[in-house]
Amino acid sequence: MIALAAAATAAMTPALAQETTTATTEAAAAAGPGDFSLGSPDAPVKIVEYASFTCPHCAHFHETVFGQLKKDYIDTGKVQFTLREVYFDRYGLWAALIARCGGEMKYFGIQDMLFAKQTEWAASEDPAQVVENLKTIGRSAGLEDAAMEACLNDTANAEALIKQFQTNFEADGVEGTPTIFINGTKYSNMAYEDLKPILDAELAK
Repeated sequence: MIALAAAATAAMTPALAQETTTATTEAAAAAGPGDFSLGSPDAPVKIVEYASFTCPHCAHFHETVFGQLKKDYIDTGKVQFTLREVYFDRYGLWAALIARCGGEMKYFGIQDMLFAKQTEWAASEDPAQVVENLKTIGRSAGLEDAAMEACLNDTANAEALIKQFQTNFEADGVEGTPTIFINGTKYSNMAYEDLKPILDAELAK
């Protein structure tokens, strides 16, 4: 399993000069922050994608596949799509904290921007600059600076997210990103022309 403890501790307080505390948050972690889904909960096909906001292959999937998937299957009630965030690094966790900061209504809009602008916001080696880049994306989605500061420094939520990620990642046997589950069957990254017949076959059952 990926060793995330050190990165996670640093990630919990992106105001880098501050000291982090790892107070026990068993209650929050036990409940879990949950995942966000798009599409009808009654859809016959359920897709779960494991993705990192800093993964170039994930950004490519969302650029070349997700839009068509949404148009043809999610928006038409055939597929419910759930994103399960993977935190390979602190930048990915910070991005998730910003995406989640506006709640379910804003989550997928911010997700789109994070993937589309990945090479811009995640390129800097200066963590403080990355935080500012993420805030710029948040502002464009209507988030206030004070709210983003609170979200980025919510240690309990960050710890719960990391625990949730580690539990799901191990339980589902995920080894890389993006990994896609279609009605429980695991698939690796694929083009839309390969995904479509799998979805159609599931819908025909």
